[in-house]
Amino acid sequence: MSLKLGSITTVVVSSPKIAKEVLQTHDQALSGRTVPDAAHAHDHHKVSIVWLPVSAQWRNLRKICREQLFALQRLDAGQGLRQKKVQELLDYVHERCKKGQAVDIGRAAFTTSLNLLSNTIFSIDMAHYRSSSSQEFKELVWAVLEQGGKPNLADYFPFLKLIDLQAGTDTTSSTLEWAMTELLKNPETMAKAQNELKEVIGKDGVVQESDISRLPYLQAVVKETFRLHPPAPLMLPHKAEANVEICGFIVPKKAQVFVNTWAMGRDSSIWSNPESFVPERFIESGVDVKGQDFELIPFGSGRRICPGMQLGYRMVHLVVASLLHSFDWKLEEGMKPEDIDMSDKTGLTLQKAMPLKAIPIQV
Repeated sequence: MSLKLGSITTVVVSSPKIAKEVLQTHDQALSGRTVPDAAHAHDHHKVSIVWLPVSAQWRNLRKICREQLFALQRLDAGQGLRQKKVQELLDYVHERCKKGQAVDIGRAAFTTSLNLLSNTIFSIDMAHYRSSSSQEFKELVWAVLEQGGKPNLADYFPFLKLIDLQAGTDTTSSTLEWAMTELLKNPETMAKAQNELKEVIGKDGVVQESDISRLPYLQAVVKETFRLHPPAPLMLPHKAEANVEICGFIVPKKAQVFVNTWAMGRDSSIWSNPESFVPERFIESGVDVKGQDFELIPFGSGRRICPGMQLGYRMVHLVVASLLHSFDWKLEEGMKPEDIDMSDKTGLTLQKAMPLKAIPIQV
């Protein structure tokens, strides 16, 4: 559909067919970025691979990501480091377990994913489980993402940038929190995932990244989480660099284009029983999340696909599998699965409005 938001023509795509047209068929013409006014703070838009236009600078950054930071051989070489960081998470959870204390899943997941990423890039930890600094950093990151996702009047009436009327990371951790939320809300599904882990890993085994390919039900759980709770519900805005004809309609030059992954994940013409968490739908399905199956594109597709997709994919599976294999989980006293608050809050990413807290039990 086409909307006129202020003076900006905005096109919202909510079907896999048209998403493929935007992200694959007409990828080159629609690979620009509409940069929200908030991203101009400290000239962030001039150095960020997310907001840069397709250019020599952008290509060089993509090349560094593809060939250095996130190349498969680099990721394979870093398995030991990621295993160490996941073990630190399990040690923290075990400490809470011995005290009978609940774990703030989102906060713990954020600390883990931040340290995994910061060690991959800077070789240092940027957060600690027993410090308030990680929560403060999480809130800072969320504030950035929230402001980036808010409709700023200056984005739709560009002349207002002179007087800006509004004085204005982690997708991995939010996915981890949503996955654990859905599993606690669906105990039978959690039991199936844990049984698979016991059969494949063994009761006393340690989950390794190489085990992921042997855990089809766990993979289905993650895919179902991505379907219902996509990290970026509208993806990041694309911009038409020229007039583009799509299915008989013209997307005018400079129009911004959003791909509504949230709507596609809940479309009853694509998915049966779309509001329910049913990982089994992916067991016999060839649908993947790598950007070629447009009904499920949590990392995007085309030249603007998330450069850290392979790392994020490994991290989500490894952490969820480790938490499920090492511990049983129950809700805090007096809470039932149907009592879990499933409301969300939206910026550039989709997060739980109320933090998930659960009590670990040693298996």
